Amino acid sequence: MSAKPSKSSVPDVPTLRDALTPRRLLGLVVGAVLLLLLVAGAMLLRPAERELTAAQKRQFATAKVTDVLYDDAVSADWSEGLRLGTQLLEVEVLSGPWKGSVLETYNYLTAYANVDCSVGTRIIVRLEEGDNGEPYVVSVPNYDRGTILFGMLAVFALILVAIGGKKGLMALLGLVYTLAGVWFLLIPMILKGLPSIPSAIAVAALTAVASLLMLTGFSRKTLCAALGCVCGVAAAGLFAWAVGQITPISGFNMSEAEELVLRAYDSDLEIRGLLVSGILIAALGAVMDVAMSISSACWELREVDPTLSAGRLFRSGLNIGRDAMGTMANTLILAFAGASLNMLILFQVYGYPLIQILNSDGMAVELIQSVAGSVGILLTVPLVALFCARLMPPRRS
Repeated sequence: MSAKPSKSSVPDVPTLRDALTPRRLLGLVVGAVLLLLLVAGAMLLRPAERELTAAQKRQFATAKVTDVLYDDAVSADWSEGLRLGTQLLEVEVLSGPWKGSVLETYNYLTAYANVDCSVGTRIIVRLEEGDNGEPYVVSVPNYDRGTILFGMLAVFALILVAIGGKKGLMALLGLVYTLAGVWFLLIPMILKGLPSIPSAIAVAALTAVASLLMLTGFSRKTLCAALGCVCGVAAAGLFAWAVGQITPISGFNMSEAEELVLRAYDSDLEIRGLLVSGILIAALGAVMDVAMSISSACWELREVDPTLSAGRLFRSGLNIGRDAMGTMANTLILAFAGASLNMLILFQVYGYPLIQILNSDGMAVELIQSVAGSVGILLTVPLVALFCARLMPPRRS
């Protein structure tokens, strides 16, 4: 007879109690609360039903070019290869109430609206209903890029999850939560007339805590990074607000301000403060990166040497942050410079004097955005190092 296996040789099967440790349970509770806050806020801030705007009354559909009946477009030297002229297209509507309809439309190719079509090209068409109830094409505003863009996002998500594994998946969920927070919370709050700067700080804090919690779980490392991130973003907003008050400059100096005033006249939107709110959201990602890098490094230092003093840990976190702050500051400044590249080229083309360039509204807005975000990053470094030194105390050997 074979001997019965001893009790000690039978492998332990993890139970629900083993899986739900107090820390994991607390993390799940906090995560559920954050998700509930997002859903509840989105429901409360849901816009009330009102008359459809002119844009909402327009009907757009995807279509495919089945034939090019006429084409006199030719390439010009100054258009850098773009063909300019007129096309007469036959298109088949692929979506919407008039799906399957075959229509003819003129497509005007200019240097600024250039949807050059051939047989098989997928496009977006704007449709309207004629007096006889039949649809007709008003214009051809864009190519149908939806499939390509969704494919690009899918590739990004697959690469992130393939390389990052569980961490990559959590980072992806954190990104989705952040975007949802901006779209469903921040923008409705601003449109309802709530102060934009406090609203941006609150949403930035909520999304930062949620993203870091999803990425690293509930721990002192996450707490230090979240506190440093919120403080760094608030510092960037405070710096931008102070400079804007001294200069003075406000949201009305932005290029989109006039359009917002004209289109949002029936809402409680306040233009003043949108500049600082945009800076807060733009700086959030870079500040979160620096905060998590320093907090994670300090956590590893504490694990390697539990007896490391608080002062030594603070200095180590500061030194680590000094290496990261330069590249992160460059990231923000170069991002804003890239976004305003066309404006910088126009300054060169027209030969504006330096005094006019530096004092123009456009350049002032870009400089405030760049420098304020970088200040937030710089102040995040000592703040996170200080939080780590206080919240990760040394342990006796």
